[in-house]
Amino acid sequence: QVQLVESGGGLVQAGGSLRLSCAASGSFFRINVMGWYRQAPGKQRELVAGITSGGSTNYADSVKGRFTISRANTKNTVYLQMNSLKPEDTAVYYCNGGIRRWITSEASDYWGQGTQVTVSS
Repeated sequence: QVQLVESGGGLVQAGGSLRLSCAASGSFFRINVMGWYRQAPGKQRELVAGITSGGSTNYADSVKGRFTISRANTKNTVYLQMNSLKPEDTAVYYCNGGIRRWITSEASDYWGQGTQVTVSS
C-alpha cells in the first residue's frame, strides 16, 4: 500500500506564506515525478508545480516567482513553499506522485487526500 499524506495548509492573509509538505509511505521501488495540484470551488483541478527525481521543475504561470517546489528524495517528501499568497490561490491542494511499485512496473499515479489553503483579502 502506498500513501501520500499532505500537511501544512491553513488560513493566511494575502501577502503571507505557507509551506506544504507531502510524504510518501509504504512499499515501492521509486518515485518519479512529484507535483502539487489545486482545485478551487467550481473549477477543474490544475497543475501548480511539478518536480522530477532529478530536480527539474515546472510551474503554472499564475504561481511563477511566488511558489517554489522542492523534494527530499531520501525522505520521499515533496514541499511547496508559497509566498506572496493571493485570495485566488484559495483551493484544496493535492499532492501527486508517479510511483513505481516494483522495479519491473510502470509508474502509477497516487494522490494525497488534499489540504485546504485559504487566503483572506
